[in-house]
Amino acid sequence: MKEWSKSIALAVLLFLVIRAFLIQAFKIPTGSMEDTILVGDFLLVNKLAYGSSSPWRLPLTSVEIPGFSIPGYTSPARGNIVVFKYPLDHSIDYVKRFMAVGGDTIQMRDKVVYVNNRPLDEPYVKHEDPMVRREGSQMYESGKFEWQYQYLTEEAKTKLQGNYRATRDNFGPLVVPPGKYFCMGDNRDFSSDSRYWGFVDRGLIEGRPIILYFSWDRKYWMPRFGRIGMIIR
Repeated sequence: MKEWSKSIALAVLLFLVIRAFLIQAFKIPTGSMEDTILVGDFLLVNKLAYGSSSPWRLPLTSVEIPGFSIPGYTSPARGNIVVFKYPLDHSIDYVKRFMAVGGDTIQMRDKVVYVNNRPLDEPYVKHEDPMVRREGSQMYESGKFEWQYQYLTEEAKTKLQGNYRATRDNFGPLVVPPGKYFCMGDNRDFSSDSRYWGFVDRGLIEGRPIILYFSWDRKYWMPRFGRIGMIIR
């Protein structure tokens, strides 16, 4: 019994180390990244790429413990798909694509994203809503984008004089602060992302998805065999 206990304890410890620092599995619950990543996809995420941190609580408890970090071997870049903690609730994990990094200027004009004044070629983007939301339209979303004003370029602030009316499909130009990232879902018309709740801090990044190890189609109640083993790009 004593040897069994040691083996179990060692296996649990090894699992926690791997999960905290190397590889972690994530399930996709929403369609914000369709058709790149689908609801029911299961991903393995490389946590070492951007650096990882030890748990700050003992597993299954609320007891806080000293933590430490391991530096990554690369930095998040524009276009990377990344898993991070939702800035408004750190208990929730989000998967999005990084569109702009610290120092970049980002804006959207009639659904087209511009980074540093250049339109992006985004073959992965999905637009399900043909309507373009502009200021004054029936679908104008008052109040959802007020946070953006302080990050407008000085030129834009001078021009607008406080009259900033962003929408889902038209916003900016915003300057991304150092150490922050602007992210968006590939299912662009139906994604809760940086347009609505702001930038992602570097410390919230958990890792980069590397492979899709399983996919379950809940509509047909069967695996999507053709997706299993796909590399995430």
